[in-house]
Amino acid sequence: MMAKPPLPALNDIEGSKVPDSFPLIVDAHVHVFPEPIFKSLWKWFDKYGWPIRYKFRTATVLDFLLSRGVGHIVAFAYAHKPGIASELNRYMANKCEQFPQKVTGLATVFPGEEKSEQILRAAFDAGLGGVKLYAHVQCFDMNSDKMDIIYDLCSSQQKPIVMHVGREPKIDGYSCDPYLICGVKKLETVIKNYPGLKICVPHFGMNEYLSYKRLIEKYDNLWLDSAMVLTDYFPNNESFQLNEMRIDRIMYGSDFPNLPFAWDRELKWIHKTRLPDKFLERFLGKNAIDFFSLPKS
Repeated sequence: MMAKPPLPALNDIEGSKVPDSFPLIVDAHVHVFPEPIFKSLWKWFDKYGWPIRYKFRTATVLDFLLSRGVGHIVAFAYAHKPGIASELNRYMANKCEQFPQKVTGLATVFPGEEKSEQILRAAFDAGLGGVKLYAHVQCFDMNSDKMDIIYDLCSSQQKPIVMHVGREPKIDGYSCDPYLICGVKKLETVIKNYPGLKICVPHFGMNEYLSYKRLIEKYDNLWLDSAMVLTDYFPNNESFQLNEMRIDRIMYGSDFPNLPFAWDRELKWIHKTRLPDKFLERFLGKNAIDFFSLPKS
């Protein structure tokens, strides 16, 4: 279990750009919200999580990463209550239009809310490329019947789902216990029942790293992203080697801007590790291009 909040800010030095030796970088995990929601999130993190270093508006978030050499951004929001998903999806589509060929946005929906299918269909029609769900905030059980409409639609429309269903970080500010609704066994039921549905679990499935490592070896419709894991920030109860994970099912994500440390902390760790070029090409870019069906640069 994660250390008790508030967790510390790290005063590490940030770089001015991505390492010159890196191939195309797709940041597969970036948050954007309308400013009032961002401000509420900052207060929530200050109280329950960690100090956010980059308290930026959405346009600044996207400009910041692109100007430092990130080649493409996958951006998402999540609906923390019913009734706001359509507004968030319109906001996302508008922001993507301002960064053509550089930002791909995902839709959101609050599981179980009325007209869930219509909300997502409208978002897909507006150009959004998948769905973001967050069990800790939305308090859904991924095996409940109310999830089927989302899985069915995304499967039929060939839209991927990024679904935070790892048990950590467990924070007092959540209104449900992630250990009761999340975990490898529940997720395996979904990927077995929907073999044509592409799912990404962020944060390498924190904190069941080895179990998720085995799961991506077993199933072709599951991916993992690295957001905030390769940073030595959270306690790690299970050690694993990045280069021993299935090479075509893991992708880089930063979790920017909701970070207590430098935006490129994870990239510096990756650079220092001196992974093979073929591994870097897949991990930093190609796998995300495949998962999200992004335009090839």
